[in-house]
Amino acid sequence: MRVAVSGASGKTGWRVVQEALAQGHDVRAILRPDSNVPEGLAGAELVRLDLGDREALEAALRGCDALVIATGARPSVDLAAPLKVDAFGVRSQIAACQAVGLRRVVLVSSLLAGAWLHPLNLFGLILVWKRLGERWLEQSGLDWTVVRPGGLREQEDDLAAQVVRYGPADSQREGSIPRRLVARVCLEALATPASIGRIVEVTSTADAEAAAASALSTWLASLS
Repeated sequence: MRVAVSGASGKTGWRVVQEALAQGHDVRAILRPDSNVPEGLAGAELVRLDLGDREALEAALRGCDALVIATGARPSVDLAAPLKVDAFGVRSQIAACQAVGLRRVVLVSSLLAGAWLHPLNLFGLILVWKRLGERWLEQSGLDWTVVRPGGLREQEDDLAAQVVRYGPADSQREGSIPRRLVARVCLEALATPASIGRIVEVTSTADAEAAAASALSTWLASLS
């Protein structure tokens, strides 16, 4: 596939790009105009744009088979940033997908999206706006999957011991997961038609007993 990844310079986004390239996909990495280019983007086509530039966004998505939305507001003094990025930024990407006929979208959101009484909301009601972005995607008519990871970890030295725990919407309230595994779940979702129209919550554990259900397709099959 030709996969577009927005938020590609972010800590999760560049890992999605790297994993997609490793799987043999053509990748169009979408970055903000002023962002630095991580080493993980080597081999991808780079496109710099502002999410508010509708024409540029449509051009970047044209010809792509899927979009992974890994954009997210970064901590800053601008308390409106989560609204701009996690809600309106997602809506802009949805509209661009609809305009160019790109149907398959995976959105990286967050565990507890939609919660009001949570310390994370001290940063501009971020969980509230993430849920609004999810809802707009759910109502878009596109073939969507929402991936809600728990607390995101940078370290990758214990990946072989980590098993992904999957759950439906609002089934997990705590836990963490390496960003690398989130990236892999996003690519697994693209390859799993049964994930379309679902919210998938993911954390990870070193519990070997959970290994039997460590594939997204296995977990989805258990729901039917």
